[in-house]
Amino acid sequence: MSATTTSGATFTLSPGWTKKADGKIVELEAPEGDYKIALVDVGPAADAAAAITAAWNLWAPQNARPAKLITARPARNGWDDRQVASYETSPNEKRDLYAVAYRRGADWTVIIADGAEATGEKRLAAIGLVQQSLRPAGFKRESFAGVTAKPMDAARIADLRSFVEQAAKELGVPGAAIAVTDRTRTLYAGGVGVRSLGDPTPIDGDTSFAIASNTKGMATLLLAKLVDEGKLNWDQPVTQVYKQFRLGSDETTSKVLVRHLVCACTGLPRKDLQVILNSDPKAAAKDTFAQLAATEPTSGFGEVFQYNNLMASAAGYIGGYLSYPGVDLDRAFDQAVNGKVWKPLGMTRTTLDFAAGTSGNWARPHAMNIDGKPELILGNGQKLNYAFTRYGAAGGAWSTANDLARYVRFELNEGKLDDGRQYVSAANVLRRRAANVPVGEDRVYGMGMQVDSDYGIDVVHHGGSLGGYKSDIIIIPSAGIGAVLLTNADDGQSMLRPFMRRLLEILYDGKPEAAADVTAAATRIKAEVLKEAQSVSRVPDGTAVAALAASYENADLGPLKVIRDGKGVNFAFRSASVPFGTKKNEDGTTSFVATDPTFLFFPMVVGTKDGKKTLTARDSQHEYVFVER
Repeated sequence: MSATTTSGATFTLSPGWTKKADGKIVELEAPEGDYKIALVDVGPAADAAAAITAAWNLWAPQNARPAKLITARPARNGWDDRQVASYETSPNEKRDLYAVAYRRGADWTVIIADGAEATGEKRLAAIGLVQQSLRPAGFKRESFAGVTAKPMDAARIADLRSFVEQAAKELGVPGAAIAVTDRTRTLYAGGVGVRSLGDPTPIDGDTSFAIASNTKGMATLLLAKLVDEGKLNWDQPVTQVYKQFRLGSDETTSKVLVRHLVCACTGLPRKDLQVILNSDPKAAAKDTFAQLAATEPTSGFGEVFQYNNLMASAAGYIGGYLSYPGVDLDRAFDQAVNGKVWKPLGMTRTTLDFAAGTSGNWARPHAMNIDGKPELILGNGQKLNYAFTRYGAAGGAWSTANDLARYVRFELNEGKLDDGRQYVSAANVLRRRAANVPVGEDRVYGMGMQVDSDYGIDVVHHGGSLGGYKSDIIIIPSAGIGAVLLTNADDGQSMLRPFMRRLLEILYDGKPEAAADVTAAATRIKAEVLKEAQSVSRVPDGTAVAALAASYENADLGPLKVIRDGKGVNFAFRSASVPFGTKKNEDGTTSFVATDPTFLFFPMVVGTKDGKKTLTARDSQHEYVFVER
């Protein structure tokens, strides 16, 4: 629903949210009633900080607190300036809080988002939609509709490669692999930078990376092939093809159709901490179906975008089961995706075998450390990645730029192999791109594929994220061009959307925005890390360490053993041993805070329950209390 502020700025409101206007303020409230967004037309102010203060005073001065950090974003969508304020909140508040100040000329409009963290996570797409769509009165969006794409010749490919090289340098990403393809052949596959800090070996088009959630589109391609073979259909209940499947209650289970497995539309929240900290790599299939059986959606089917890796993992196991019913589930998906997807497409270097992916020509993972510098994370980073890649279809594959170019080309050709044969029907290839749930303004999620049309043309893509690896694949049907970006550092995440934007700029002579997006992200990320580091004692408080129990247990996340090492302390989970510092929270509680780059700043709050010592970990919608044993 389109709406306006009192100054005439326009924005889009998701269904189910309520709107109340009062003078300079438009207040939005989530369906749960515990999350609000205020759009405040402040008018002239000295700077962003003054505008944000004025907005709080107009809307809810009793809830205001000083900003922890204010960082700049590039001017976009008709605004001359954008600044984001972050705030210090104690973990036990479970509060999502931030503000964004937008300036047009001398006048400021401020968005304040304040509410329950769980609702903020569940309604993330709807909250982002308000910000993404906010534009000053009279602004006309850029559109490439009807524009003929330029050819991706050598000069334009060199431009894209140069952009990646500069972006990696600014963000501290050691290296990246790139591929560009049209409908007939790979136009370029190569790399920039190095496979590992301290090693001059360069990245090339055959360097292996963990591609994480980019595996999901390949899993749904397997399902599409099985639909063609008559072994399932998109709209049949999952229990008809795999009777052991269960999601929460009988009522919920009966509603789950095959297409729901990888649609991020069932209302099922993430449950990644179990995978990361307490998974059994030898029985990921068993873990997947057991966790799903114990989980109920937190919103209605199709109501909101909520990403869930367990459902995608189940999709792969079910696809494997239908392909090889006599094979153990933990191996069946591997055989199926190899035999029905990767081999037919000529993807010879793509694998679910962790040992194969991390041998020979492979990129090592990196992350920013507590000092704001990139660091090799072969320890806990790879332990996390190993645990997660056992859940194959959710994000287990390793691949190369050259191989992924073949996959992207297959998507461009709507199911045709390079020799022209129709291997998967176009109807079932395209069904994976059909909208299941909105992700943002003119952005929708299909089945392991997202389609963005905010520039007037469809851009089909999907990202991937594991410890030290961030990637994206891009398909632009109207241009007949696809691209791949693979990076070997967590901060490569800030290259993905700019890479897509730069590709569109090159193809359609778009406004030059991508480079500024990278520069702003690089500045912001380092500032945020260094600011948070100021509040953390890397050598943990001795009294707090002495008060810890020797070991703890949580039913979902498993055992936690406390390992004291001189003045330091490690928490040993089932899958990793992590060093922790301490932080005094504003509410008087103490948190142990991870100082390892892979888990950086992950907090665990000290407490008691029924006379026993506890450590509490949270994600946005779950609370896990470890109790002393």
